[in-house]
Amino acid sequence: MDQIKIGKFIAERRKHKNLTQLQLSEKIGITDKAISKWERGIAMPDTSIMLQLCAILEISVNELLRGEKIEMENNNQQNEQLLLELAKEIERKNKTIWTSMWAIMIVSIIGLLASISAAAFLIPEGVWQLVAILGATVVFLIPCFYALKLEVSVGAYKCKNCGYEIVPTYKEALNAMHMGTTRYLKCPNCNKRTWCKKVIKKRL
Repeated sequence: MDQIKIGKFIAERRKHKNLTQLQLSEKIGITDKAISKWERGIAMPDTSIMLQLCAILEISVNELLRGEKIEMENNNQQNEQLLLELAKEIERKNKTIWTSMWAIMIVSIIGLLASISAAAFLIPEGVWQLVAILGATVVFLIPCFYALKLEVSVGAYKCKNCGYEIVPTYKEALNAMHMGTTRYLKCPNCNKRTWCKKVIKKRL
């Protein structure tokens, strides 16, 4: 999606309806600064207000996301193209999140090992050394919980028994036994617990 093109289209339709940025913002219930950001291509309208915005500008959501008016005879082709673009955008974001998750884990593990080594060599044996090691372990666990949240937010876990793609809650993933990103989950489709492998691309 071309945010600059979408922004220009929003501005064009707003002016066509003889609305100022302030008047449009009051109709939607947001600030005129948000409208300005859209029209400059800095940000996109939130999905929760897209329908309302489209109704005011008298356009479809498809036209909004394309950044142009669409003739009826080209509508199906444009819809297919838009869905492909959205799928690519989701895939790109998922890969970014997945990379971030691994980066957090690797940096955390290196930090933990460095902290334990420093405590072992620099602090005399005793209570303070134990406190330092426990403190480093606790600090390591915090980014681990966040990394798990990122892991759960993308893709799904594929059931080894029936192939169903499971999207567990954060709590379910946290409580499940795991080996890396493979987790022991109960499949809602076949009702069996199996080792489910993480897959980034969810079935549409």
